[in-house]
Amino acid sequence: MPLPTFNPPVGPSPGTSHKPTVSLWEAEFGDGYSQPTPKGINHIRKSTTLSWKTLTYDQMQEIKGFFERQQGNKVFYYRPFGEQFAVKWTCKEWSSVTEGGIWQVDATLVQSFSNEK
Repeated sequence: MPLPTFNPPVGPSPGTSHKPTVSLWEAEFGDGYSQPTPKGINHIRKSTTLSWKTLTYDQMQEIKGFFERQQGNKVFYYRPFGEQFAVKWTCKEWSSVTEGGIWQVDATLVQSFSNEK
């Protein structure tokens, strides 16, 4: 079964942030000298925080429903703005809030290196 693609009903609001996590083994020596080496071949993992600030109830339900179906551990494809290709992600953190009938959803996506296709 092919991986699903996350296609939100509207694009995220301006202010999307991208923050990679770099995983290194690092040996500390005297006088401030250290010797870092990557932890594996995929030692740089992308993380992106998305926010949709002006959603209708139905749009909020569609976005939130997608993340709930993925259950925090199922991999999906998504192409963030500015990226040339879709990347595999998981999403363990999302939230929704409303004020005066306008909904906001925030989600943090973390790159997956799973071999699922």
